[in-house]
Parts: sequence; structure tokens; C-alpha cells
Amino acid sequence: MAKYSRQDILNLIEEEDIEFIRLQFTGIDGNLKNMAATIDQIDKILDGRCKFDCAAIDGFRGEGYEELFLVPDLNTFVIFPWRPQNGKVARFLCDVVKPDGTPFEGDSRYILRRTLKQAKDMGYTLDVAVKNEFFLFDLGENGEPTNHTSEKGGYFDIGPTDWGENTRRDIVLYLADMGIVSESSYHSDEAAQHALDLRYVDALAMADNVVTTRLVVRTVARRHGVHGTFMPKPVENEKGSGSHYTFSLCRDGKNIFTDRSDPLGVSTEGYQFMAGILKHITGMTLVNNPIVNSYKRLIPGYLAPVSVGWSSTNSSPLIRLTSIGGDGARIVLRSPDGASNPYLVIAACLAAGLEGIREGLEPPVAMDKMAEGEPLEEKLPRTLHEAVSQFKKDTFLHDVLGKHISGHLILSKDREWNEYCKQVTTWEKNRYLGTV
Repeated sequence: MAKYSRQDILNLIEEEDIEFIRLQFTGIDGNLKNMAATIDQIDKILDGRCKFDCAAIDGFRGEGYEELFLVPDLNTFVIFPWRPQNGKVARFLCDVVKPDGTPFEGDSRYILRRTLKQAKDMGYTLDVAVKNEFFLFDLGENGEPTNHTSEKGGYFDIGPTDWGENTRRDIVLYLADMGIVSESSYHSDEAAQHALDLRYVDALAMADNVVTTRLVVRTVARRHGVHGTFMPKPVENEKGSGSHYTFSLCRDGKNIFTDRSDPLGVSTEGYQFMAGILKHITGMTLVNNPIVNSYKRLIPGYLAPVSVGWSSTNSSPLIRLTSIGGDGARIVLRSPDGASNPYLVIAACLAAGLEGIREGLEPPVAMDKMAEGEPLEEKLPRTLHEAVSQFKKDTFLHDVLGKHISGHLILSKDREWNEYCKQVTTWEKNRYLGTV
């Protein structure tokens, strides 16, 4: 159901003294891009006639056109609460279309919309909650980001030990002003590491909320004189930051993952949905963990998942099933990180889960019930190179993401891995220079 009409937007612009509009869209890498226009261009904006040079965006170049157009989603209209109150700045999140008005295949928001339509045709809607972890580090002498901090806080610490308390407060308040509800925020495990739990909303709104939250965290951090980063593993020998996705599939507003007669409170469809994700998770890892640094987090000993398995009691599985609380049964995927594109993560998980239901897949034995010391047979990819290789094999995911995005991921991530392999790291110099 539409939240705003065209006239509602025009009325808000006049009532709120808005002078600038930011048209935001998401690259294939999951990072927000934008262009700004003054309010006298509002008719052009609302008509979807604002264009940009697509060749300037990595992965957006296409055949037969040099420009793409931005079509604002009116329901994403918000005013930036940190901007001046006179001559305010507002934004739309936009869909990207080709000159003929058809969707651009490299628009990850379109990919999620398409997958949600498939779910709707099966009678389902998807609700998602996300736990975002991030660090607040010191800035360098010239304002450059660092991975340094003098803070010593740990899980759930309070000020003055928790130096990020005031920054998190402003993040939560700004998000609330923008219509995004945080269920909780707190200091996480490592020094200067923080967590923000976003409340359940529908899948498209959650993907929008995740990219908006990253913008707000970085913006507020700068205003507090620190650097906010979602880099998966910014400090060696410390735990990294993840983005845990919690899924509930609904029919007629009812969570179909729930079955009170099951020992874990999980329905057959819930197990099947999970089995679908597990079937494709190694190929999906390129989407969930898309940069070289992602794989510095996914190693044993740091509470991040490394094996393909699930549990209802284990603290660090790849997938955790839970039915505690009033929300019914939920499936929590713990491998994604803050470098991922949330539109693609949700689309891939939803499509895989729906395949699990269609094919009646069964998940493997739970980690809780395996014999002590029995190893899980399948491991997540250990490097970006392995992830690309696994993704190449999974033609199902290629169909979900489309030829354009799948091809771009393979080419760009092969290139990123090759660039990384050319580097001679400090570790290598220290280890080998004096002994080889």
C-alpha cells in the first residue's frame, strides 16, 4: 500500500521548506550513490526523467545506451535530520531504468523486487530483521580513517567505558526520525565495536533500511569525530563485524515457519526454506561476503561461521533456528557482513528458500545432534577466489541475480582477487625476508 502520493510529496516539500532533493540508488557493490537537484526540478524528479552517465558507475555500463534514469520510490521520501532546518534536504531511494523505461538488469533493488514478486505469486511475503555490527575508530591527523582506538569497552558496557554511547544514541534518534526503528543498540564484544538491531519490516523496506543505516552511521560518526566502518575484519586477532539476517516467511499475515507441535517450534516449510539456503550457501557466499577482507572474518576461533550447518542451541552456527519470543519461528543467517549488498543477500536467500519449499528439501542433521568431535563435511569458502569458483558453478543463483549482475560479480571479483595476490604484505615480509 502506498505511503505517499505525488500530491503528498508536493505538500510536504512546501510545508517543510525543502530546497534540495537527493536521488539515491545502490550500486552492485551495495554502496549508495546519489545526485542532487534543487526543488524547482521536482516535476522532472517525480516523472522519473533525471538521468545520469551510467558508464561512471562500476557495473552499470550497458549496450545501446549511455545514460540511465532514476525513478523515485515515493515511499522512501525522508528528510535528512542532520541537515539545516532552513532549506532542508530530503531524499528518495530510486529504481534505475533504461531509456525505454524498462528495468535496468544491474539494479539490485529491481532484482529483489522481482524475487519478491515470485514469492507473492506463491502466496508468500517475507519479513526481515537485521543485526548490524560496526566499529567506531579514531580519525587520523588529516581526518583519514584508521583502525585505531584507545577505548577498552566490551559486551554491553556503559559509559564512560563505552565511548560510543552518545554516537549510538544519535544514530538511533536520526534513524527514528527517518522512520527506521532500532529495537536495541549496544557495545559489542571488541573495543570500539557496536551493534544495532533493526526491527522486522518487509524485505524491500529492510534492504532500504540497511543501506540507509550505513549512511547514517558513517555520517553521525563523523559528526562525533570518529570513523564508522562496516569492514568485516578491520583489526587482526579480534572478532570481525557481521550482518545477521533474520527471516520469517508469511502467508496471509501469519508466520508459516511456526509449528508449536514441533520440538523446536518450527514447521516443515521452515525446515525446507532453511534447507534451500544451505543447498546454495557456498555459491551464495560471494554475495554474502563479497570482498577479500570478508574471509579474514570467516575463520575458526572468532565466533563467525566456517561450516555449512545449523543449530537451535549452538552460539555460532551458520544458521540458527529460534522460536523464542512472540514472533514465532525464525531463521537467522549469520554469515553475511557489512560489505554485502542487502538487496542481493535477501533476494538470493529468498529464492533459495522458496526452492527448498517447492522441492521439499530436508536439511542435514543439526550440529547439536552430531556426535562429539564429528566434523561438518562442507565448509564455507575460505577465500574470495574460492567463493567466485563456487558461485560460477551455481547456475540457479545466476538466474536469480540475472546475467548482468552475475557476470559483473565474477569479472570484478576475479579482478579484485588478482590485485590482492599481487600484494606483498607486512606479514610476509616479517615471516620470510630474513629467513628465505
